[in-house]
Amino acid sequence: MNPSSLSGKTVVLAVTGGIAAYKSAYLASSLTKCGARVRTVMTRGATQFVAPLTFQSLTHEPVHIDVFDERDPARIAHISLADEADLVIVAPATADVLARVAHGFGDDMLTAMLLATRAPVIFAPAMNVHMWENAILQENVQKLRVHGYLIAEPGAGPLACGYTGKGRLMEPDDLLEFLEWAATESRYQGLRVLVSAGPTRERIDPVRYLTNDSTGTMGYAIARMAWRMGAEVTLVSGPTSLPEPLGVSVVHVATASEMERAMIDRANDADVVIMTAAVADYRPETVLEKKFKKTQDTLSLALVKNPDILSQLRDHMKPRATLVGFAAETHDHELYARKKLREKRLDFVVLNDVLEPGAGFGTGTNRVTVYAADGGVTPLAQADKLTVAGLLLQLIRTGREV
Repeated sequence: MNPSSLSGKTVVLAVTGGIAAYKSAYLASSLTKCGARVRTVMTRGATQFVAPLTFQSLTHEPVHIDVFDERDPARIAHISLADEADLVIVAPATADVLARVAHGFGDDMLTAMLLATRAPVIFAPAMNVHMWENAILQENVQKLRVHGYLIAEPGAGPLACGYTGKGRLMEPDDLLEFLEWAATESRYQGLRVLVSAGPTRERIDPVRYLTNDSTGTMGYAIARMAWRMGAEVTLVSGPTSLPEPLGVSVVHVATASEMERAMIDRANDADVVIMTAAVADYRPETVLEKKFKKTQDTLSLALVKNPDILSQLRDHMKPRATLVGFAAETHDHELYARKKLREKRLDFVVLNDVLEPGAGFGTGTNRVTVYAADGGVTPLAQADKLTVAGLLLQLIRTGREV
């Protein structure tokens, strides 16, 4: 499975006349690396910011600017672009183009192509904060939404005009993720997915804690893929250095007790609960208020058991909801996986050997075996964690690997 749903797709990238047009060159490059065929349309204004040759060089495709520039007499360019597109993204989308499309204009290459296409269309607005907040502009955006166009909301921050506020083009990596979402089959449409990820930290004193080697990468990958597949996703995350996934509601916690509360509070709303977090089994019996000073050659630390979150979740879930656990083991793998599957009342348990190269903590890849409550056993080949996440979610949803 290619982790990119854009591989083999034709994406029309439409660039309009704003300073953020330079970011679209990065997006064009990223789309090409994903295996997409990228066809570029530029407005006259866009060519004042970035040369068409830039996009032609990145995509190895001609750039379309003039609706009357018909290079092939057997094909009408704007109709061919509209028909071939699997996805269209307008990035950046200026206030002018939003208004013209909202009111049905079709007097240049871009607007004529947009009127003709039946592909999903994404607008990524970028403009001055006051322009974005203008009531007429917002009416146009709402009108586009009503008619099925997708809006990649601009971000807030410093703007090229010198103002600070909402109006920044969504960052190219996030735009790529937005396109992945639009291109991915919606197997989880209408479902709510709750995922836990990362380690927990159990304080010893203000500067020390007990933890483990989990980076949260697997759980974050599952959250990303579930969102791409159409789910409403909540991610309960222990401390990690990972950026929050686009479209995912993230709840940050530190300790096992905090994670217990966050998961139990949300379990009843979820259709699928996936517990990937590496929760500390024990915590210090006493947390010191001040930094402990080294005065002895040895130190004994009294520990008490943390709550077993996974074993409690079934009691707080809807009757037909799916519960998935992870078993990170170093020995007797199948024995412990089946034991967890049975004792925690799971629908699936995902086993991985943390001592296997490329399958443990802190790696970009994983190799897992999925045990189902109905007796099924499905090994998944070693792959990057996003690919493994996609295969796992398909298996959970359909009962078979795709």
